[in-house]
Amino acid sequence: MRENHPRRDQTIAKLHDILVRVAVHELNRRRTQLGSLAGPEFDDLAHQAADDALLSILGKLGDFRGLSRFTTWAYKFAMLEVSSKVARHTWQRQPPSDEDLTWDRLPDNLAPQPDDQLERRQQLAILAAAIGQLSERQRTVFVAIALNEVPIDVLAVKLGTNRNAIYKNLFDARRSLRAALASGGHPLSEEDVTKG
Repeated sequence: MRENHPRRDQTIAKLHDILVRVAVHELNRRRTQLGSLAGPEFDDLAHQAADDALLSILGKLGDFRGLSRFTTWAYKFAMLEVSSKVARHTWQRQPPSDEDLTWDRLPDNLAPQPDDQLERRQQLAILAAAIGQLSERQRTVFVAIALNEVPIDVLAVKLGTNRNAIYKNLFDARRSLRAALASGGHPLSEEDVTKG
């Protein structure tokens, strides 16, 4: 909408109201990640997400091609802002652990038989060596997500990147680790591959 359009301010205000509703809905959907956040803080987070989404939309109006409804296109901005704000909030409440993995802390209770325990120890030794061969970024992502259960959004905020880049690092790390296990005589079954 042109800068001098007579209903520009009214249209922007209406869009902002829609974005606030979308942000509130999305925050409610992610309630488990917010902990005890409620009341004015919750509302403030919704308004911050809507404000930032509105600024992004206004800056990218020229990119809208009309391939979907305008509101559908606008919703994505609000949802991305909520995702970013929730990740930042979660990270501030409970920062991801930067601890290096201590292999002896991993539970060995999945292998009740002595033969199974030996095979598991061999697999862990291969994995430890293979993780050491990963790039620093792949190692950071793998340890944080696969072993320390850090949420992807939280890690993306901490590393200053996006979910897609994190997924790519995790995919590459897992592929390298599967290859290391296979070359060490411990190929994963099809069921194991589909799990991770």
